[in-house]
Amino acid sequence: MHYLITGHTGFKGSWLSLILSMQGHTVSGISLDPESKSLYIDAKLSNIFNKDLRVDIRDRVSLRRAVEEISPNAVIHLAAQPLVRYSYIHPQETFDTNVMGTINLLEATRTLKDLKAVLIVTTDKVYKNLNHLRGYVETDELGGVDPYSASKAAADIAAQSWIESFAEIPMTIARAGNVIGGGDWAADRIIPDLVRAYSSNEVPVIRYPEAIRPWQHVLDCLNGYLKLIDAQISDQVSGEWNFGPDLLTKSTVVQLVTKFGEAMGFDDSMWVLENSSSPHEAGYLLLDSTKARSILGWKDRLDFDSTINWTADWYKNAMNLDVRSVTEGQVSRFLSIAD
Repeated sequence: MHYLITGHTGFKGSWLSLILSMQGHTVSGISLDPESKSLYIDAKLSNIFNKDLRVDIRDRVSLRRAVEEISPNAVIHLAAQPLVRYSYIHPQETFDTNVMGTINLLEATRTLKDLKAVLIVTTDKVYKNLNHLRGYVETDELGGVDPYSASKAAADIAAQSWIESFAEIPMTIARAGNVIGGGDWAADRIIPDLVRAYSSNEVPVIRYPEAIRPWQHVLDCLNGYLKLIDAQISDQVSGEWNFGPDLLTKSTVVQLVTKFGEAMGFDDSMWVLENSSSPHEAGYLLLDSTKARSILGWKDRLDFDSTINWTADWYKNAMNLDVRSVTEGQVSRFLSIAD
């Protein structure tokens, strides 16, 4: 199979591309330039791609040419502006990238002759957050207060419309939770912020310490995407799908900080609350993934403690060992765990 990953130089895109390459698939990517500090750069992933193209998904013409040049069998669309606080500073860029970028990608797939499946990745934050004390299900109302959430909800609705109106092959939408794992260096994400603080002998600064999130290891999330793609090709499944941790896992930000601090060998009690007024973020957010568990046979292979420990192990080992080897080692270890 020849996979096209948009956003392949990002955190999830790098892990996903490496998994597919290790499984013997052909992988191509379309993305912006990677950040100078990124898993893509640190693990030297450029040599695993059949085609490794730099295209802005907002550029409809260039994107279409690139997609046609690659001519994949399956497309997984990860490219996005993924940060909540950045979306307040750059709302138009966020909407242009997340909404029209998704439409541009879907339009670009229409002429592909050997395409078998398309997977559009949105987010858990597409749901209109009413602070339900239950997990959101795929049929719940979509919406968003902050520009990021609103843009992803709009992209999700647009993709649903596209699928109903134009899809001639199986197309699906995946909504995942707060994904963590080694190799994430993005700004305004909890694990990279903690690692940077520890590395600089600074006390971590956190927002919303009591907020509850669906924390999930990146490999569990990506395993869900791949099971969904396989089901699209083998069983012609379509529609919207949640991928989040077991609903019994209800961990707060401060619980994550405490456990990660312990796993990294730092004083778990040390953190301070951010003084400045932070933009709106949901206080309580969980996903109900019953549909994926029952129909696809997907489940978490790593519980909350294992997710924290695997993430900490990656950062500790990557300080002294070859990053590519460390990352491949975790992929191999994960794939050896039975569902």
